[in-house]
Amino acid sequence: MTQGIGEHAGGARPERGGAAGDAGRGPLTGLLVADFSRVLAGPFATQILGDLGAEIVKVEAPVGDETRDWRPPERDGVSTYYLGINRNKRDIVLDFRAEEDRALVQELARRADVVIENFKPGGLAKFGLDYDTVAETNPSVVYSSITGFGAAGGASLPGYDLIVQAMSGLMSLTGDPEGPAYRSGVSVFDIMSGLQSVIGILAALRHRDATGEGQHVEVNLLSTALAGMANHSSTYVAGDAVPFRMGNAHPSLFPYEPLPTGDGDLIVVAANDRQFATLARVLGIEDVVDDERFTTTDARNRNRDALRPLLVEALAAATAEQWFERLSEAGIACGPIQTIDGGVALAERLGLDPVVTVGEGERAVPMIRNAITFSRTQPQYRLPPPTLGEHSDELRAWLSAPADQEASA
Repeated sequence: MTQGIGEHAGGARPERGGAAGDAGRGPLTGLLVADFSRVLAGPFATQILGDLGAEIVKVEAPVGDETRDWRPPERDGVSTYYLGINRNKRDIVLDFRAEEDRALVQELARRADVVIENFKPGGLAKFGLDYDTVAETNPSVVYSSITGFGAAGGASLPGYDLIVQAMSGLMSLTGDPEGPAYRSGVSVFDIMSGLQSVIGILAALRHRDATGEGQHVEVNLLSTALAGMANHSSTYVAGDAVPFRMGNAHPSLFPYEPLPTGDGDLIVVAANDRQFATLARVLGIEDVVDDERFTTTDARNRNRDALRPLLVEALAAATAEQWFERLSEAGIACGPIQTIDGGVALAERLGLDPVVTVGEGERAVPMIRNAITFSRTQPQYRLPPPTLGEHSDELRAWLSAPADQEASA
């Protein structure tokens, strides 16, 4: 058993990680997280916590997290979907319906600083793993639940990202104005809910540090969606107007969209009067700056149908790459539309080192780096995504050991 789990298992307060130069220690070193989640939102959240130093114990049913088999694409027979969100975790297979296994998972919840789950509301109560039951023996636990539509009227509704994209209104905003509604190309509300869960967990841990009290942190995809649509949600609740689909256009800014050049589209952004004046100068159409139809952001927005042809005509004189260089040099935000390989290559050129290799030898997996950079306690990439039940034996032995023997596990 790892020293980190053994030291923490007796319920001791987590150590403060993060002294300057502490190689291999993240800001969450000393925290034990019991991960009862599967698919995307929960595993994405626990991967972040693991990157930051927390000890993650991923609990899977005998059939395993279904994303293991969501392929193609795959790497060495394992779904890249699963691989992308499950590093820095130890894995144990436990059948909640079996008495012995149920006792072990209850013991894990008793020892954990954080429990995270995405079962349907009430689904864990019959196993003695709901918040109220866990808090009886572990009152300082921070317990995070991720659901689709909350634990009240929407408790019975399945929480699929696509369904929430449809029912929240996001799909009504995505796609061509004359075409059908489209889903986002990413499970955006699963990812955002995972992030909201991490934020809630960290805030609850801060409260626990100050008071010793744990609490229940609840996140649901629909609330995340409405909050995450930000200005569009505000358009309705504050402006009493329902936003509509505009393709790649922005409802309040122009230009802020792809525009054709001599050989392909280029995203062009001029979000204020100064930026627009610079854009017009670089494009060689300075006269438009004094045209009353285009002198302010509001005027340009209202007269975009008149301004767009002028911009398109000027942009046709060079390629997207040429305009990217010229406009970027002038301080205008712009960029060509790329596939993901192009995005990774750009990050590499910019020195962001987007790819890390986790694991060694046959277990080495290229993965996208954690997005956070710290000046003292950098994210760590200790463990590759685990195989199903990879750490079952050692975790079973650790959970079965009496409290006074845990330190030697």
